[in-house]
Amino acid sequence: MGDVLELNLLGSSAQFAHVLAQIRRIAKFDVTVLIGGETGTGKELGARAVHYLSARAEQPFIPVNCGALAESLVESELFGHERGAFTDAKNASSGLISQAEGGTLFLDEVDTLSLKAQAALLRFLQDGTYRRVGGTQVRQTDVRLIAASNANLEDLVKSRQFRRDLLYRLKVMPLVMPPLRERGNDVIELAQAFLDRLNRDYHGQTPVKRLHLDLLNALRRYSWPGNIRELEHFIQREYLMCDGEVMRADLQPDGEVPPPAAESCNANAVFKQAKARVIADFERSYVKSAMARARGNISRAARIAGQDRSAFSRLVHKYRVAPQTEQEQDSADC
Repeated sequence: MGDVLELNLLGSSAQFAHVLAQIRRIAKFDVTVLIGGETGTGKELGARAVHYLSARAEQPFIPVNCGALAESLVESELFGHERGAFTDAKNASSGLISQAEGGTLFLDEVDTLSLKAQAALLRFLQDGTYRRVGGTQVRQTDVRLIAASNANLEDLVKSRQFRRDLLYRLKVMPLVMPPLRERGNDVIELAQAFLDRLNRDYHGQTPVKRLHLDLLNALRRYSWPGNIRELEHFIQREYLMCDGEVMRADLQPDGEVPPPAAESCNANAVFKQAKARVIADFERSYVKSAMARARGNISRAARIAGQDRSAFSRLVHKYRVAPQTEQEQDSADC
């Protein structure tokens, strides 16, 4: 692939043009990359662009969500295991690093790895060798590693939740994906791209739709805490709920969308919006409760809620639930 635009990295702002130039340059050098940025800014798209613009483009790109890996199985998932290495190891497994041979291994939410898993990853980064869990053979592989996190890893280092030596190993080539609110009119370009795709996907099922001028202005004013992912979901939701040809939803500063105009959407759409708000209120309350019970620890709160950490973390960011410190929680319990 010769151009990042083919990789769904859309935007014409000066801020994003700088990022695209960085991606093209980084792709030329076969070194470890650390991608930062808020949730929903397109970190995986950035990682894919680096891979497909590099000399490794014809080899595998293996994405891994570290937050979704069970803590006890992280090393087995990454490095593989031998048969009988643990209770459920009925067959040997090559591991994700082996699957990425010659290509790129993308570790998203790398900040969620336990200190033990971080140590194992550090050993691999030092010389490219590893052992399968339960095995003795030292293996070597040719893999480029790209890591990503929406957390401030420097702060995690200070609180001893992330290894400083691992951060240095990962941050050979840093790349930061900018938040949507800093990208000017890119929000309009992206919204139109999402709308064009929906018009193609639902061709013949619903009238071809366009964005009303008032909605375009609202898109520019809104801060988009969930960034591109939030914008995409917003456009999709309003598209499916609107019966007319013009999408007129009034996006408020706090993200709430009032009932659509009668001429463009019917009563069924209003019911769906009311239902969505009730569900959102329940989710927000439940997330706050679980976080309070877990004293602000996302992993512990996810277990309380019966969800995997990645999904629960997205809810925490979606509703902007601030983790409580143990001191705050103790005061609340009194």
